[in-house]
Amino acid sequence: MRIDIISVQPALLASPLGHSIVQIAKDKGLLSLFIHNLHNYATGKYKSVDDYPFGGGAGMVMKIEPIYRIIEKLTSEREYAEIIYTSPDGMPFNQKIANRLSLSENIIILCGHYKGVDHRVRDHLITRELSIGDFVLSGGELAAAIITDAVTRLLPGVISDETSALDDSFQDNLLAPPVYTRPAEFKGWKVPGILLSGNAKEIDKWRFEQSVRRTQKLRPDLIEGE
Repeated sequence: MRIDIISVQPALLASPLGHSIVQIAKDKGLLSLFIHNLHNYATGKYKSVDDYPFGGGAGMVMKIEPIYRIIEKLTSEREYAEIIYTSPDGMPFNQKIANRLSLSENIIILCGHYKGVDHRVRDHLITRELSIGDFVLSGGELAAAIITDAVTRLLPGVISDETSALDDSFQDNLLAPPVYTRPAEFKGWKVPGILLSGNAKEIDKWRFEQSVRRTQKLRPDLIEGE
């Protein structure tokens, strides 16, 4: 899989995308990740990528020209399944979307910044707009890193035990069940006996029941939304 991230502040992506699952995927040759500095596609002495909004108002707006140049360059070299824009008012990013994106060969992620992007970019260049929550960040780089991480861990071969990803929360609209490890007892706090029984069928049943209970208590919207 190839992911191209377009950013105004690419340094923000160096740490979250240079370790853990994403780095493992890169080392295994399962992920090709390219981070593009949008300033390199701007013109003029100062390589400006933003300007004042038409009609007045506070803040600055990302200009269309440098965005068009980088997207035109990338799409002329290969086909992309999605060109994503990270924005607070985009579609909520969830596990189902991560699953679908993980099946793509190439995707582009444009990191939002300032007061947003010239809306013509959204009208004519973007295929999907995603939000990681109902709040505003100083830039879309962290959102892009989260999307990249969530998608990357689903790629076959990235996680040694691939069934682990299938057991994650939200895969089946249920939260994951409680998990425990040794010691079996600590300060009088005991691990549920069923997990020590060795009865795989009963353990699976218990885990499913716990997932349902936790979802009903913590995220009833997941069940109600089915």
